[in-house]
Amino acid sequence: MSMAFELSAGFADKVTSAQTTFRAVMQAMARPGTVQRLETGLQQVTAPLTEATAAIALTLFDHDTPLWLNAAARVPAVTQWLRFHTSAPLVSEPDAAAFALIADPETMPSLERFALGSNDYPDRSTTLILQLDHLDDGPAFELSGPGIRGTATLRAPLPTGLLTKREALTPLYQRGLDLILAQDDAIVAIPRTTRIVAQGGN
Repeated sequence: MSMAFELSAGFADKVTSAQTTFRAVMQAMARPGTVQRLETGLQQVTAPLTEATAAIALTLFDHDTPLWLNAAARVPAVTQWLRFHTSAPLVSEPDAAAFALIADPETMPSLERFALGSNDYPDRSTTLILQLDHLDDGPAFELSGPGIRGTATLRAPLPTGLLTKREALTPLYQRGLDLILAQDDAIVAIPRTTRIVAQGGN
């Protein structure tokens, strides 16, 4: 059996699905903390990818977007699917990646190991895609900043120590990291401009 038939399919309607996914990602970035549902049309997704993660890959990854996978995502079925559908080159070091796909956030590297951009090109940083079990349950966090009227509340099992490590990058702004949280067919974005603290924290 050929590799094309062994791999799970991509978008049935590539143009429409990619457009709707792109708009959902842009909306998530514009309105940090809000849950955006993706209408992917994907019938089957290669484990351990979520439907949302697969849709983002099909929409944003290509031969010019180096990709880093953590150990939980770096399995043959996933790497073959990504190569076949996106042609994104897989890199071995986090700081060489335009995107990092993290299937087990509790084991992710320190944020300093990813590309943070430069003063001249702050956009040349790694966008982290973290797969979580929930985007509407778990510890509560308060978000504030551009795109948020007042504050917004996010309930999600963020990885241990993430907020402290992220706060340490604040003095580097406009350099920094943008986060996309993914669960099933839903995403939440936390751009570098967003402040996030544990609810009731400082």
